[in-house]
Order: sequence, then C-alpha cells, then structure tokens
Amino acid sequence: MYNRGVDPETLTEEQAGRILAGMNEVIRAGEEMRRVRAEMIEALAALGWTQDAIARLAGMSQPAVSKQMVKARRAEPAPVVPLVLDQRDGPWLDGRLWGLAEEISERLDDTAACSRHVHALARGRRRFTPQDVDALRRLVEEDLRLRSAALPAGCRDAYDVISRALDVPAKSRSAPPGSPSLRRTLARALQRDRLRAGG
Repeated sequence: MYNRGVDPETLTEEQAGRILAGMNEVIRAGEEMRRVRAEMIEALAALGWTQDAIARLAGMSQPAVSKQMVKARRAEPAPVVPLVLDQRDGPWLDGRLWGLAEEISERLDDTAACSRHVHALARGRRRFTPQDVDALRRLVEEDLRLRSAALPAGCRDAYDVISRALDVPAKSRSAPPGSPSLRRTLARALQRDRLRAGG
C-alpha cells in the first residue's frame, strides 16, 4: 500500500512532510552537537589540555582544532566549568537526569520505560523543555519503582538527589559558567561515570 511507504511516481504532501521533518530533526541535532563540541573544545583548552590531545580524543585534525581555538580567542574567553557533580542549576540537573536515564535504559537492554524518551533526546526529537523533563522524571520513576531489582541502588540514590534539587531550584543571581547545552552534556557524562563507578 502506498500510504505505508513512498510512491515511486509521486509523493503526497503528507509523505513529503514526514520525510523533510525527519531530515530537519537530524540536521538540528547535528548542528546542536557541533555547537556543543566547539564549546567542549574551548572548555578543555581552558582546563589546560593541549590541541594535540583534544584533536586525538575528538577524532579531529590538529589544524581543525587550532582553527576552532583561533575562533574562540576572537570572542570572550571560555569560562572554566567546575566538574563537580553536585551543582544545582537547571541545565546541570537536566543533564544528570539524562545521564541517569541513559544508564537505566542500557542496564535494562533498551526495554526501560524511559528508553524511547532517551533516544529521542539523543536524536534531537525532544528538547529539554520543562514538560519533557517532567515526562522523563515520571518515566525514570516508573523504572525505579517497577524494575528496581535489576538496577543498582546508586540509581535510586542519584534520582532522589536530582529530584529534590529539581523540586527546589537554586536561587542564584548569576548564570553558571558554560552554555546550558555544555552544562547538560558535562553533567550527563559525570553522572554516568559516577554510576558506573558504583556511586
């Protein structure tokens, strides 16, 4: 049936819309990741990493990293983002929740209630809106409630800390260093590392 695929001779407006919407999602996700990678390179340089080391880890050429650093020097210097898990701003907590959900999804072989949401975030199909963060919290809670026996205790402990902090946002007059995207990315990685280390 043609409505289940692409008609080889013509496309309906609905079919074309679906195809283009899917492409737009991939493009948006790619552009977002390029921006975050650029910020990550700046953050690593601010921490004292060499261009050679950054290039090797990023799978980039050293000249490409150097070009990125030249661009960064023309703008404001990148602030150093503290690499401490216990930070209480919204993007950082969103990143911790994301990392926790990813770890739960992997440990449950992608059968977790939160798995689809996690994949949608990774592909840029969902954003970190308050509604999407609340939805992810509910799905993580469901996994912890129904499948706790298959998960390490550290998952519940991490969720309790993250959830309490999300319920009582930090009161700060100044924005923390780093863009929201970079902060989410770093918090996600640190949270996963902590869980894998048994914390």
